[in-house]
Amino acid sequence: MTRSIVVLALLVPAAISLAGQTPQQASATPPPPPTNRWSADPAHSAIAFRVRHLGITWVNGAFGQWTADLNYDPTKTEAASVTAHIQAASISTGNERRDTDLRTNYLAVDSFPEITFTSTRVERVAPDRLRITGNLTMRGITHLVVLDADVGGVLTTPRGRRTAFSATTSLKRQDYGIMLNRFMEGAQIVGDEVRITIDVEATERATTP
Repeated sequence: MTRSIVVLALLVPAAISLAGQTPQQASATPPPPPTNRWSADPAHSAIAFRVRHLGITWVNGAFGQWTADLNYDPTKTEAASVTAHIQAASISTGNERRDTDLRTNYLAVDSFPEITFTSTRVERVAPDRLRITGNLTMRGITHLVVLDADVGGVLTTPRGRRTAFSATTSLKRQDYGIMLNRFMEGAQIVGDEVRITIDVEATERATTP
């Protein structure tokens, strides 16, 4: 008898606690832990560039097809990484004749269809700024480049967490074997320096089962 009373004394509080919960409370489960793995959302991201034309103005363009995957935990910046794959043939400046020239004579997309970037180091230089160092490979040639990035923070939405970055860098096209130099009345038609702007809004990737 004494043993039965003890068992009942233990079960009754638990039963009362469960009875007081709503169905939603009883079935609620905690949100999944963050994975800190992100993929660029192409609808809200862009890789753009600009290059001097005739030494006096700029031609602006962008790449329409690319992917970027990030590993980013705001509390562990030194462990962050990013990889990007850009389809060279997706270059666009709004002029088909010029784009064909760029694909054929500058980027040689038939031989080198992809441009890649792989980070080697990420440093926090200010609360909202990162310096991302990595290898950029274009036309089969790899050079180290540095991206200066602004961090947009992390936002939780009904469709999951999102984060955002804006980064800039510049490079010399001749460093990547793009040696074609055409002149018009003594002015270089396409400048050597290429300025690049990257805007990425990324969604968190689910944990792989």
